[in-house]
Amino acid sequence: MILNPILPGFNPDPSICRVGPDYYIATSTFEWYPGVQIHHSRDLVNWRLVARPLNRASQLDMRGNPDSCGIWAPCISYADGLFWLVYTDVKRLDGNFKDAHNYIVTASDISGPWSDPVYVNSSGFDPSLFHDDDGRKWFLNMVWNHRTESIGGSPKHPAFAGILMQEYDAAAGKLVGEAQNIFAGSPHGLVEGSHLFKRDGWYYLTVAEGGTGYDHAVTMARSRDISGPYELHPDTFLMTSKDAPEAVLQRAGHGQIVETPEGDVYHTHLCSRPLPGLRRSPLGRETGIQKCVWGDDGWLRLAQGGLAPDLEVPSPDPQARREPLTAIHRSFDGDTLPEEFQWLRTPYPERIFEMTGQALRLHARESIGSWFEQSLVARRQEHLRFRAETALSFAPQTFQQAAGLVHYYNRHKFHFLAITWHEEAGRCLTILSCPGDWPDNRLQFPLETPVSLPEDGEVELAAAVDGAELVFSYRLDGGDWQRVGPVLDASVISDEGGRGEHASFTGAFIGMVAFDTSGSAIPADFREFVYSPGLA
Repeated sequence: MILNPILPGFNPDPSICRVGPDYYIATSTFEWYPGVQIHHSRDLVNWRLVARPLNRASQLDMRGNPDSCGIWAPCISYADGLFWLVYTDVKRLDGNFKDAHNYIVTASDISGPWSDPVYVNSSGFDPSLFHDDDGRKWFLNMVWNHRTESIGGSPKHPAFAGILMQEYDAAAGKLVGEAQNIFAGSPHGLVEGSHLFKRDGWYYLTVAEGGTGYDHAVTMARSRDISGPYELHPDTFLMTSKDAPEAVLQRAGHGQIVETPEGDVYHTHLCSRPLPGLRRSPLGRETGIQKCVWGDDGWLRLAQGGLAPDLEVPSPDPQARREPLTAIHRSFDGDTLPEEFQWLRTPYPERIFEMTGQALRLHARESIGSWFEQSLVARRQEHLRFRAETALSFAPQTFQQAAGLVHYYNRHKFHFLAITWHEEAGRCLTILSCPGDWPDNRLQFPLETPVSLPEDGEVELAAAVDGAELVFSYRLDGGDWQRVGPVLDASVISDEGGRGEHASFTGAFIGMVAFDTSGSAIPADFREFVYSPGLA
């Protein structure tokens, strides 16, 4: 069986394609660098990260992009001997405008190198590229209408003005002909995330609707003509959890159809697993997949019936087994950053970190709330219960310098166990928390007094998360772990924490951070990082 989610943790907006026996899923990365994650599988059960295509300054620079902006809804396809990746770089979230720029990159091999981007348009976000069987290519994206009451956190239907389609001339690298608005969406509203699929002379259009919160859905329509008109599915939706509050997988929507070599049909989708009793999803929007069947009426439906996604669905490979959970221990003694780690916004990582051969060295830069040059390297939280540990050598000389272990969502949702300096305590431990205090983003300091540390030497730091609870601890010289501070609210490090479900679109990370607001760029050396699932 396939166990959902297949890509746990922050992996939203899954676009899927198959090339021979190989399946590839591309997911959104928002402000995290490098841009776009591509995972590979041959059985739809086990997936491995194989590429992050947007990995250099000539392709992507997100310095200054607000939280939850950056790379939205990539679409991956294969045609003419090339992989094609289309995506949006969103430069604004709040207010009436989005400033959403759409691009295409290509590669002959999934691992790259990927080309520099070709600019396409800026009329809206969530682009896709459809390769028709007559050789023509069609570019689709939703149309953003700024003449609306829409503000960040409260999307309004008029802003989502339909699905725009225009022919793409690959040789010329530009759109040609007239743009057409081919689908206004269903009465559910908030139409976005469009993908086309052709079968038996029908063009099937799947879109995401209802916003990316608990009313999210995959809506389906079809037409004999690619330009429409498109008739709605008799059930309107192919998939949604909006009427199934008991379902483990909530917020189901935004995905794409794929066929196996044998002709079986699956549909990817984003989803979330809110904490029991809370409408908060620290793991963010994850990737799931459902088996589907074509009905006698020519419409696609979930194989299990109904509209809600299942946790387990049949695999096309009955011999496939999910790889077991194990702790991940990274010793930073190599010359490359381990693949599960990312950083924020900048295409110049050498400014914020380096691998010394003995440690991951962060060059402390701007504050933990910066949108420009923040020295933060982290990996996704993939489990509701986990423990993370790291070992840090750091010698601050002023309160403006801090480094340590952070449970991070964005600039106004994080808990940070930091080594810093205090006028009375000297080198010490403190906690900096920002528990979703919007719009002020004010820090809280849960420790009444700092914990004094020796003047030098390595300090081990740990974070144990059990659902909605986070506890920090530390130890010296391999001694016993000592708890630091109170139980903190880990649930706020979630999509729904702070501003609410429509204002944040990423997921919780756990990792290492350093800042130096004095401007001295003090180094912080992290010797290792351990992530242990299920061991809070």
